[in-house]
Amino acid sequence: MRYDFDRVLSRRNTNCEKWDDVESLFGEQDVLPMWVADMDMPVAQPITDALRKRIEHPIYGYALSRPPSVAEAVQLRMRQKYGWQVEPEWIVFTPGIVPALYAAVKAYTHPGDEVILQGPVYYRFWTAITDNGCQVANNRLQLVRGRYEIDFDDLEAKFAPKADLRASPSRVRMMLLCNPHNPVGRVWTREELLRIGEIVIRHGAIILSDEVFGELLFHQARHIPFASLSDEFAQHSIVCISPSKAFNLSGLGASAIIIPNARLRQRFLEAKQGIMPWVNVLGLVAFEAAFREGDEWLEQFLAYLHGNLAFALEYFAQNIPRIKVIPPEGTYLLWLDCRELGLDPMHLRTFLRKEAKVALDDGYLFGPSGAGFQRMNIACPRSILVEALQRIEKAVNSL
Repeated sequence: MRYDFDRVLSRRNTNCEKWDDVESLFGEQDVLPMWVADMDMPVAQPITDALRKRIEHPIYGYALSRPPSVAEAVQLRMRQKYGWQVEPEWIVFTPGIVPALYAAVKAYTHPGDEVILQGPVYYRFWTAITDNGCQVANNRLQLVRGRYEIDFDDLEAKFAPKADLRASPSRVRMMLLCNPHNPVGRVWTREELLRIGEIVIRHGAIILSDEVFGELLFHQARHIPFASLSDEFAQHSIVCISPSKAFNLSGLGASAIIIPNARLRQRFLEAKQGIMPWVNVLGLVAFEAAFREGDEWLEQFLAYLHGNLAFALEYFAQNIPRIKVIPPEGTYLLWLDCRELGLDPMHLRTFLRKEAKVALDDGYLFGPSGAGFQRMNIACPRSILVEALQRIEKAVNSL
């Protein structure tokens, strides 16, 4: 069937964080929300059909911890898209990837240990580390000619003993990898992933790879699941996937955490025991329908998203050149370099919300190197995107 992504569907009065919480979050009702990472798009019809069928059974009790048909859908998806053979026992279902981040840091570290991330990066990476009593080791990404790159020398140096603790080994136990990267939009190449893995594994640490945006790619970008690169990588890694971003299912809370190493898997299961709820029974239904029957919808959405990206890139270049867009290779997020506006982070935030009447995600939330940047969600009908860009243009021209 053909989907109409231009149609604007009101999400108000649906308990929607993005639209129903505008006034309490941003102070005014007429602010256009372009911040949180969910879409203003209807889901694929097979997902709705599957949910309706399940709802016809009027009991919504606890689901199986690893429903065979959903695990099979994960296996099939990984094999067909990436040539990666995943065994069913490797899969742990969780109510979202953020709880899995917290459980993984708890499972594989002790308070005081260091965990590597690559800022600017999704703010839950930072809190998953610090809330578990660990320290952030920031392998800061480098913006080189409009594209973010990994500082591999710095990554290697993160494992060196501290100057005042020469006799002690490195306390880096883990790296949180974001691929595709939120918010800068990089899709790490095979060569980059191999270098990351070689360094981290050689120093005895493990890698958690958050790949929730893995099916939202632009142009010639190719997503490679980290653990699919080799058996050695698989034994030292955890891969987090979900249809939540690609198929707009974030509110249903269902993700798959793939842990090939039995010892690491057991530690993860123990860490989440008692603190992580069961996966939403309807979330599992939607998860399976998306992976098995959602590709027709996804193909059409990606074509529409490409159009939104092309429009936004041209609009910024032609009409708002003081804001530089970092062209994304994946996700539906734009990372906007607003430093030429000459506003400090809090003034930038106020300016966009009060003058432009557009709410974006503040760059400083993603780490120190995000100061002066903003993150913008373009997974919406084009008319909403046009309105947001026109508001920003008018406000910037008034400076």
